[in-house]
Amino acid sequence: MATILVIDDNETIREGLAHVVKKMGHLPIVAKSGRDGIERFKQTPADFVITDLKMEGLDGVEVLRSVRELDPDCPAMIITAFGTIETAVEAMKLGAFDFLIKPFAPEVVRLKVERALELRAARRAKGRLEAENDYLRGEESSRFGELVGSSEPMRKVFAVVERVAPTDTSVAIYGESGTGKELVARAIHQRSRRSAGPFIKVNCGALAETLLESELFGHEKGAFTGAIKRKLGRFELADGGTLFLDEIGDISPAMQTKLLRVLQEREFERVGGEASIKVDVRVVSATNKDLAKEVAEGRFREDLYYRLQVVPITISPLRERKGDIPLLVEHFLRRLAPKTNPRVTGIDDAALSRLMAYRWPGNVRELENVIEQSLVFSDGERLSTEALPAALRGDAVRSDATVPAGDRLPVPSGEMALPDLLDDLERQLILKAYTQAKGVKTETARLLGIKTSALYYKLEKYGIG
Repeated sequence: MATILVIDDNETIREGLAHVVKKMGHLPIVAKSGRDGIERFKQTPADFVITDLKMEGLDGVEVLRSVRELDPDCPAMIITAFGTIETAVEAMKLGAFDFLIKPFAPEVVRLKVERALELRAARRAKGRLEAENDYLRGEESSRFGELVGSSEPMRKVFAVVERVAPTDTSVAIYGESGTGKELVARAIHQRSRRSAGPFIKVNCGALAETLLESELFGHEKGAFTGAIKRKLGRFELADGGTLFLDEIGDISPAMQTKLLRVLQEREFERVGGEASIKVDVRVVSATNKDLAKEVAEGRFREDLYYRLQVVPITISPLRERKGDIPLLVEHFLRRLAPKTNPRVTGIDDAALSRLMAYRWPGNVRELENVIEQSLVFSDGERLSTEALPAALRGDAVRSDATVPAGDRLPVPSGEMALPDLLDDLERQLILKAYTQAKGVKTETARLLGIKTSALYYKLEKYGIG
């Protein structure tokens, strides 16, 4: 249960917001003035502050400043019936989490509260991690190198890595593409007694069966057309170290049999050779497939499955551990900014909120790409929403080629938060009607079925006309 402070001089709005908050299972604290609200905040620190903009005495902007001074990590949202673009910009510059125009639906308020509390939790997790751990304080001092996170799923991964790394036990790493399976494998190697030895990797899914056999076991000169000299395989290169077999679920049945023999006997022959070669290699494998299901359906050898998976490690997708996003953003900024855009030292709350709301189908790899792209387009010292890719700003569009160009209505990205998606759709509908009416506002209002006064407000809100 979170504590949410509601500040508004209008009793109906104040009590209505408190009712929504209470129905969500949180504790509302209400105040009828800015000064009263700050006093209540000092007595009972809140997790989220919702404040009216226009109030006698301390207005919403002054409340926002005071909250930032008392608790920089507490998100605050401005609400008003007199919204302008300039006011919204000023509030966002001061660190407002969001800006909401009256009247508003309870569903929108609930979504804003959920997003704010998610951001608050992420900030707290970040603070705890910085206080407890030093592995984000530079690459050399990092306990797990590039592997970053403080969420419960990641803490479990770290705990297993700590236990299994000093052994020679085979490890199978499971997770969607982009979650960091190779980073886990490297962390295991770096913390093992083989750390002074080589870490050799091979992407089993990227090679045809014949090429994969040559890559893994090597070949003798003349073994096949193009084999002009002897080649050492990855098993030989990894002798005394760790061999990382990525996408192990994609290898053929024949290759599964050959791999099983190596794991059992610790020896093999090069392609075209007869001499047996003994190696001392620890094997760590990874896949985005469910190997147990592959075994049950006859596509993967059961005996090989048990050889590879003595200890399994599962990495959760980023959408299930969003509390790690601020840490990852900080990590990528520290690593990428010096060579991409040295002026950037951080990210503002509005941009971070967009990152927190996105579902990240490409996981951590996609987040890294987004940060690097945003650094290229950033003009200030902190990444803003304007620097983010279109899909995260909320103005990414798709169109159906079968629909005449003049009748197409862009569709927002499916990864947008619902309030942003609704705002974007409304803006597009108004813009389409405004264009169709050739800029005549009364005709635009008629096409939309709304009053002219309401249209003027919408046009100003979206910067149209």
